[in-house]
Amino acid sequence: MIISVVNHTHGRLKDEEVLHAIRAINTQVTEDFEPYWSMGARLRLERRTERRSDPQPGADLRGDAIIYLWDKIAPDDALGYHDKTDRGLPYGFVFTELADQLKEDWRTTLSHEVLELIADPEANLLVRGPGPSGHNGVAYYWYEMCDPVQDESYYIGDVPVCNFVLPLYFTSGNEIHGRNDFLGRSHPGGTLSSFRVNPGGYLGFYDPDTGKPGMLKRPGDQRAQERLDIKAKALAARGASRSHRRAAPPRRFSKDGN
Repeated sequence: MIISVVNHTHGRLKDEEVLHAIRAINTQVTEDFEPYWSMGARLRLERRTERRSDPQPGADLRGDAIIYLWDKIAPDDALGYHDKTDRGLPYGFVFTELADQLKEDWRTTLSHEVLELIADPEANLLVRGPGPSGHNGVAYYWYEMCDPVQDESYYIGDVPVCNFVLPLYFTSGNEIHGRNDFLGRSHPGGTLSSFRVNPGGYLGFYDPDTGKPGMLKRPGDQRAQERLDIKAKALAARGASRSHRRAAPPRRFSKDGN
């Protein structure tokens, strides 16, 4: 997959900064993410050919998907905030203003967006797992690579990139000595368990018993709630639109049969 990155920040981010981040994230994808997931991509900075970031014509697209870097969360001249164009081409937005509100480096946000775009380009995959209480029943969880651990990052050179979950995360059993996320940090209660979240993270799900969507987060996790509240006010951001799209009952399950 080739992901085009287009800088629409109107001078807030210089192309040299974006290129520096792209090189680090390409390294993350190639050396850290792809060996675990067998899914990869290459980011390329493309020239901005339009004043407005309108994904439907796809004039800036030179690959298989596109990510727009934008400064304001809801610019008046940005047209449309969906997960794919009318031609089925995946796209997303990274807003520097939203990253500031979340107290997150925009490069970490870009890393987060890239990994989730690689894994689920159309934002329509769900995975069957245990009920949100962790005891009885089942639920269908979003196929998100970074949301459960999104408050954690690490450096490639001097560029911060987002932590991500590993394939064992989406399995119901507790594999002995299994590793469920790349960093494997220990928090109160231990390291990350399957279908659970680390501090500051969350994961959306659909509960077939109640017929309603829900959001899994740690009890009393103010950081996670802050993230949810801020993103709820920024429906233009791709992460928010994914949340709303996945709130519907699943019509098909993930390719692994779950």
